[in-house]
Amino acid sequence: MPTAFEEKRIKAAERLGIDPNKIPRHIGIVMDGNGRWAQQRNLPRFIGHREGGKNVETIVLGADALGIECISLYSFSLQNWKRPVMEVDFLMHLFTRYLVSMRDIMMEHSIRLVHLGRIEGLPEALQYELNKTMEITGKNTGMVMGLAMNYGGREEIVDAVKKIAAEVKSGGLKIEDIEEDTVAQRLYTAGLPDPDLIIRTSEELRISNFLLWQVSYSEFVVTKTYWPDFTVDQLENAIVEYASRSRRMGNIKADTE
Repeated sequence: MPTAFEEKRIKAAERLGIDPNKIPRHIGIVMDGNGRWAQQRNLPRFIGHREGGKNVETIVLGADALGIECISLYSFSLQNWKRPVMEVDFLMHLFTRYLVSMRDIMMEHSIRLVHLGRIEGLPEALQYELNKTMEITGKNTGMVMGLAMNYGGREEIVDAVKKIAAEVKSGGLKIEDIEEDTVAQRLYTAGLPDPDLIIRTSEELRISNFLLWQVSYSEFVVTKTYWPDFTVDQLENAIVEYASRSRRMGNIKADTE
């Protein structure tokens, strides 16, 4: 009997004209262009962030309907602290409100929230709402929503290495037993599949320190659209493009052969 994910994928694949097995399990999105979206309209940058925040719900629910098992959203990097104080303060307030407002929707759709990043350093109010939302949604069995906030890919690997070093020092882990999976299970994404597809809005051609370990074999789709204007149709178009690609992962034969 097909799982809930499989049922959604079968319906979506039939509508999109693709193989249901070609729908990615995990999609990562670099949500870029909020500020430029606002500037093009002669609006303050915070308006762009506000509209971008509203679009998160639309895309998350769109991904859930497609049978995506996990969606990771790059919302605030460790490097973003260098932005103007007023902009950062607004973003922290926006994240705090968002975590509260999304709870009912997450529970309705059985979406589980996980945090990707360092919780230390975030404002206390945001830490509280983040932990509360993760606790409330912790037993949900539907799509996982990874919120990459106060996140950096290099820093994630450093944190994983520190955990491994501490385990070796305590005698809980032998150096000769360290393998790729040893690292993977100590990343923020432990237990989640690596992203099959990375989408970046605003036509920037860089990864910006996002999931550096995990994207080794990810496919990339870049769109000109700024994040506030990114639609479910564009998400589906990215999936159709992904489905058309041959993922060899170092092999000679394609995974479809």
